[in-house]
Amino acid sequence: MCQTYIVAILVDNRLHDAPKLQEILTKHGCLIKTRLGIHEAGSDSCSNQGLIILHMQAKEEEIKAFESDIKTLEHVKLQMMKLEC
Repeated sequence: MCQTYIVAILVDNRLHDAPKLQEILTKHGCLIKTRLGIHEAGSDSCSNQGLIILHMQAKEEEIKAFESDIKTLEHVKLQMMKLEC
């Protein structure tokens, strides 16, 4: 049975972790219904920290695999909320 999840991913070192994080998000892309990326940007520089908020629909084993992949990244923190229908 599919469940709905809201996932917050905090990236402390975008320059280091963004490429691998993007690979993981692409790998699990069919589970992601909505993706919002937030970081401080300016004309002079771009923040090295970012926040990604996801709305996901997945089976429990799929979300555990996603979470396991994210936890391999050193400067990335993940928190999620499971919503019951």
